[in-house]
Amino acid sequence: MLVDDEPDVLEIVRHHLVRERYDVAIAGDGEAALREVRKKLPDLVVLDVMLPGMDGLEVCRRLRSDPSTASIPVLMLSAKGEETDAVVGLAHGADDYVRKPFGAKELVARIAARLRGAESGRNEDAKKVLRFGDMVVDSVKHEVGIDGKPVRLTMTEFKLLRQLVRNAGRAYSRNELLDAVLGEEAFVVDRNVDVHVASLRKKLGDYGRHLLTIRGLGYKFREHPEAPD
Repeated sequence: MLVDDEPDVLEIVRHHLVRERYDVAIAGDGEAALREVRKKLPDLVVLDVMLPGMDGLEVCRRLRSDPSTASIPVLMLSAKGEETDAVVGLAHGADDYVRKPFGAKELVARIAARLRGAESGRNEDAKKVLRFGDMVVDSVKHEVGIDGKPVRLTMTEFKLLRQLVRNAGRAYSRNELLDAVLGEEAFVVDRNVDVHVASLRKKLGDYGRHLLTIRGLGYKFREHPEAPD
């Protein structure tokens, strides 16, 4: 999404982005930009500081205050005398700024870099959300849900489940689990893990059957939810 009240700037930047095979939407003022963003969430917003009516700083603030748009990268454009405003924009949630006049190739390169960074961040967040059938273990929110319903776990139970699901199919001794969950410096009798596992199985309901006991060793989580018992 390109937001600028100068048609020439919009057309030049749009031309270069389309040539690089980006899908580009444009807006000439802040109100129009917010309307367009809500119609179809963009992967990135290029936002001029000085806009008629609602300025770029207010647009940025509104984007950041709305959960549906809060994570969209924002790159602000500022004329030389507006550089202080752009720095204020960074403090209000913008990710970067480019000073006018700029080279179109430079701006396209900065956009590409921001998009790569955003994609990398999404991939990292995805790794923090584990899925096993209808069970979700979310390390960002520290929550577990099954069929959309929350499962209330203690911190130790949560760490234990996360370790097992993240490495589904791998067998752990009791001591290995305790080291992974509590740290090697923790002094805990290894049988304590049995108490946590018993509680965890109960709280997981039907999904508790996927937490398997390895006789003489410890535990593992079944590798696939559809595997037979």
